Amino acid sequence: MPRASRHYLPGLIWHVTHRCHKREFLLKFARDRRLWRSWLFEARKRYGLCVLNYVATSNHIHLLIRDQGKGEIARSLQLIAGQTAQAFNRRKARKGAFWEDRYHATAVQTGEHLARCLAYIDLNMVRAGAVSHPSEWEVSGYREIQSPPTRYRIIDGVALQKSLEIKQMNTLRQHQREWIEQALRQSSLSRDARWSESLTVGSELFVQDIQAQLGAEAHSRSVQVDRESAWLREPSATYTVDFDDENSLLSTKQRRIS
Repeated sequence: MPRASRHYLPGLIWHVTHRCHKREFLLKFARDRRLWRSWLFEARKRYGLCVLNYVATSNHIHLLIRDQGKGEIARSLQLIAGQTAQAFNRRKARKGAFWEDRYHATAVQTGEHLARCLAYIDLNMVRAGAVSHPSEWEVSGYREIQSPPTRYRIIDGVALQKSLEIKQMNTLRQHQREWIEQALRQSSLSRDARWSESLTVGSELFVQDIQAQLGAEAHSRSVQVDRESAWLREPSATYTVDFDDENSLLSTKQRRIS
């Protein structure tokens, strides 16, 4: 598989998706999804990972995270994926890859575009037909936002409020419920590839700004626009990015583009 473009744009919000090897259902048991979440909490504690939303499905995960410019994302993803895989392989006396060796990351603009991405992540298991409402899926940011645990919180509520431009957490919870109910009423559950197969999603100006920062590297990519948003496409062979720290889209070792 060709390597993705090597670039790093600091300070953005990223929607990260990572699939199990060959799309196998290696996370089909709740204990493995809970273990993944426990290492997500550890990454938050150890590296200061800023988590805005998440869900662990039966064969892939979604993470909505905000870059803080400290290299915390690459280190966190390595920790979470590595520890989850090792524990599973030990328990099953299994050898071989647990994850696809590359994950995908899409930069998402704050505000209304982030709200759409949040709801898209929340509705993942409803689209899959596993549940009828996001609240029924245990390992999810929706449940944590709506019913915050007293211990082991993962989501940074303050950062999420600021990123959504919502002042009160209770207001955010209400909006989140309304976004989900509206989608369910309108049957707006179809997969939208822009959130997981684009380089960036936002307003046309935001996407054009990202494209400009990428310079010559973005010339082969086309900006798509509809009534809701714009997104920057690239050849399908380069949608995924290397998982290792040296080649990752989110690695602080990449050259910065200003």
